[in-house]
Amino acid sequence: MLIRMTESSVKKLSNGDRCYRTSNGVKPGKNGCVKNHYLHQKQHCYPEEKIYHVAHNGGLYKRPFNEVFEETPMLVAVLTYMGYGILTLFGYLRDFMRDWKIEKCQNATEREEQKDFVPLYQDFENFYTRNLYMRIRDSWNRPICSVPGAKFDVMDRVSYDYNWTFKYTGKVVKDVINMGSYNYLGFAENHGLCADAAADVTMKYGVGVSSTRREMGNLAKHEELEKLVARFLGVEAAMAFGMGFATNSMNIPALVGKGCLILSDELNHASLVLGARLSGATIRVFKHNNMQSLEKLLRDAIVHGQPRTHRPWKKILILVEGIYSMEGSIIRLPEVIALKKKYKAFLYLDEAHSIGALGPSGKGVVEYFGLDPKDVDIMMGTFTKSFGAAGGYIGGKKELIDYLFTHSHSAVYATSMSPPVVEQIITSMKCIMGEDGTTFGRDRIQQLAENTRYFRRKLQEMGFIIYGNNDSPVVPLMLYMPAKIGAFGREMLKRNIGVVVVGFPATPIIESRARFCLSAAHTKEMLDTALRMISEVGDLLQLKYSRHLLVPLLDRPFETTYEENEE
Repeated sequence: MLIRMTESSVKKLSNGDRCYRTSNGVKPGKNGCVKNHYLHQKQHCYPEEKIYHVAHNGGLYKRPFNEVFEETPMLVAVLTYMGYGILTLFGYLRDFMRDWKIEKCQNATEREEQKDFVPLYQDFENFYTRNLYMRIRDSWNRPICSVPGAKFDVMDRVSYDYNWTFKYTGKVVKDVINMGSYNYLGFAENHGLCADAAADVTMKYGVGVSSTRREMGNLAKHEELEKLVARFLGVEAAMAFGMGFATNSMNIPALVGKGCLILSDELNHASLVLGARLSGATIRVFKHNNMQSLEKLLRDAIVHGQPRTHRPWKKILILVEGIYSMEGSIIRLPEVIALKKKYKAFLYLDEAHSIGALGPSGKGVVEYFGLDPKDVDIMMGTFTKSFGAAGGYIGGKKELIDYLFTHSHSAVYATSMSPPVVEQIITSMKCIMGEDGTTFGRDRIQQLAENTRYFRRKLQEMGFIIYGNNDSPVVPLMLYMPAKIGAFGREMLKRNIGVVVVGFPATPIIESRARFCLSAAHTKEMLDTALRMISEVGDLLQLKYSRHLLVPLLDRPFETTYEENEE
C-alpha cells in the first residue's frame, strides 16, 4: 500500500523522528524523512505511531492526499514510440504519393495562381493532422441528438475516404451510456425543477439579451445570480460571464501585465495559458503539483526580481486548477496557500471541474481541504459542468469585482448571459445549497462521490492503469499506443458506451488515454455495464498494463505545455 505524503508531512515526536526506507531512488532528508514522495506505509521504526498530514501553515489535512500515477511499462513505451515512428514514415510516403498525383490530395493547398504569394497554409504544420489525426478522426466530433444525460442518442455516420468526410446513414444509436460529459451532478436534463424554471424564465425574459452588462443587458436575474454565487463560495462578491473559456482568457490580462510575473502549473488549461500570454506578463512554469518547484520559482523571483533591471515584480500571480481535467489530479491547495502567504504572492484558482464535484456540500477544492475561501485571492469557476449550464464566474473581494466590472473585456464588450441559462444556474445552485427545501442536491453530491470511488476501485482491480486522485470524478485510463486510441473509442461505441479518447498533442506522446467522467446520474447498473464492456475491450486490445509499480508524481516526466517567457 503506497500513500502520497504532503510537504512537512511527518510530525516530529519528542522521542525521535520517524524513520523510513525510501522507494524509487528518493533520498531521505536530514531528519531521515522524505518530502513529497510515496513511502511504504509499513516500513518505519515506530509501528504504533500515526501518520500526520501537515501543511506549511500548520493546519492538518482533513484526509490523506492519495494520488496514483503508475509508471509506464518500458516495453509499452518503446512500442508506442515505434508506432508513432511507423505512422510518421508512412505519412511521408503518402505525402510523396500526393505530390506525384498518385494519391488524391484532400488537405487544403494553395491554388496554382497564388503560388508566388505568401502561403496561407504551412504544409509541414498540417503533417500530423492529415497523416495521423485523420486516421482516427471518427473518434471525435460525433453528433448526438438528445439530452447529454446519463444516456444519449448518437447519429450514425460513415466515411468512404478515410475520415476526410462523413456521410450520415439516417440511423440513430439509442441509449448510449454517457461516460464522457462533464455532467458531474446530473443537472444536464430536459425535465425536472431546473428545466421547468428555465422554461418559465424563457417565456418571461426571452432567450437573448442583445446587449452588454454595461449598457442595456444588466437584468435583475444577473444580479440575483452573482449574489447567490458569492454566498455559495463564501466570498464578498462575484461576477458572472457568458463563457467559461473567456472568463480566464479575458480576465487574467485585466489583473496582470508587463512587469508582473505569472507562475503557472505546467498542466494548466488552454484558457489559463492564453490568458497568461495575452497579459504580457512574464510566464514561468512549475512542475505539476510540485511544491518544491513552485517555491524555487517564488524564491528566485523575490531574490532576482525582473530580468536585466532586477527591480521587484509588480505582482506575482500563481495560476492553478482545482481538478486537472486530463490527469484527474487535485491541486495541493493547503501548501499552495502557505507558499502564497510566505512569499506575498496572489493566487488564482480555476475550479472549473472541482466546483460542485468536491467537498461535502459541493463548494469545491477549498471546502474539500477545509480551508478559508478568503485565502484564495481570485476564485474562478464555470457553470458548464456541475450546474449543467454555460458561462463562468470570478469571486473574491468586492474591490476585485468592482475593478473587473470596469476593466475586463468580458464584462465591457461581451453580450450578457441568456436568461434561461442564468435561471438554470440559480435553480441548480439553490438545489445544491439545499435552499429548495430538499436534500436532492446533497444526495447528488454524495452519489457522485460513491460512483467515483466505486468506478476507480473496479478499474484498478481489473488491472488497468488509471491516473489521478481517488476522489476525482475525472478518471484517465491509459491507452498509450496511437492505434489503440481509435480502436478503443470504436469498440466501446459498438457496445453502446460513449467515451472520450485523448492523444498527442493534448497529452504527452506516450500517454494517450481514455478519459471517463463520472456523474451522479449514473446508476450502479450503468456503471457495472460500462465496467464489463471496458474489461471486455481491455482484454481485446490488451490494455491491462498495471503492474502496481507506483512512482511519485514529482518524478513523472512531462513536457511543459508552453515555453517560459523571460523577456
